[in-house]
Amino acid sequence: MVTFLSGGTGTPKLLPGAESVFDPADTTVVCNTGDDVEIAGHLVCPDLDTVLFERGGVLDRERWWGIDGDSTETHDELRELSEKAGFDTGPRYLSDERQTEGRDLARWRRFSGVGEFMTIGDRDRAMHLLRTSLLDEGHTLTETTERLADAFSLDVSLLPMSDDPVATIIHTPEGTMHFQEFWVAHGGEPTIEDVEFRGADGEKHGSRNGGAAPTAAVRDALAEPVVIGPSNPVTSLGPLLALDGVPDALAETTVVAVSPFVGEELFSGPAAKLMDAVGVKPSTAGVAESYPFADAFVIDDADSTNLGRPTVTTDITIDDTEDSTRVARAVEEALELGREAA
Repeated sequence: MVTFLSGGTGTPKLLPGAESVFDPADTTVVCNTGDDVEIAGHLVCPDLDTVLFERGGVLDRERWWGIDGDSTETHDELRELSEKAGFDTGPRYLSDERQTEGRDLARWRRFSGVGEFMTIGDRDRAMHLLRTSLLDEGHTLTETTERLADAFSLDVSLLPMSDDPVATIIHTPEGTMHFQEFWVAHGGEPTIEDVEFRGADGEKHGSRNGGAAPTAAVRDALAEPVVIGPSNPVTSLGPLLALDGVPDALAETTVVAVSPFVGEELFSGPAAKLMDAVGVKPSTAGVAESYPFADAFVIDDADSTNLGRPTVTTDITIDDTEDSTRVARAVEEALELGREAA
């Protein structure tokens, strides 16, 4: 049994090769939900969706987002109608009062559909409609994800990190904004003063049921050996690590992390800027500092960082299935070293 922690595109890029190393029937993927947003009343779960689409064989691998070949007629019409009605396109938050009423799971991340700022394909939107309808019928996000995984014929078990709301909020000089506004609408350009995982702390913002918690299924999954793909440690893994009990659970099992850096050079994404903002050096060494519970690491052949923990080196570039298989085999080796060191 093995559990992959997934946020962004790092772990999804690793999964195609992992299936030849780890039996999919014994593989669980736990996804970050801090990036989730509600747009026009429909819950969008980007990190869950990337795994659903990748494992379901329909992912747009050029963007690593959405369904390959999907049309965008509804999205295009929304933006055109919004402009004709005199509204600017871009992020439009619902009022503060509307952020915390209605569906508990969508708290602090509600956007209007006016001038829709995220490009959502038509087939993609149908899935969000189904997900939201199942939630409105009373199903949990875990139950809903299981049904969607069946619909996409997934060969691995897919779990959201929690059935409680957590929102990744970026603090900037211009005010606070949800991570999707920061990354999608503003291209990651605003200066970052701090990063908050709203909802993980039950004492703040009037959480109805205390702080968000991992589900029983996630706790069970974290009792197995854990693999952290080459992901952003702040916003891809940070929301999961902010959940009560998760760091302790990871300290009790074997954990291997794949660095998204070669030394201080980042492959892609906003990890360097985010790590710098929270006081962690943007580098392989900083990734190791972010994961004190990790027993072993996989780093690039060209990375000379001494982590003081068992390390396996390989070319960690992942452009195709052959690449991901190579990295997955290095992960397998690192897991064995981690077990021996634990």
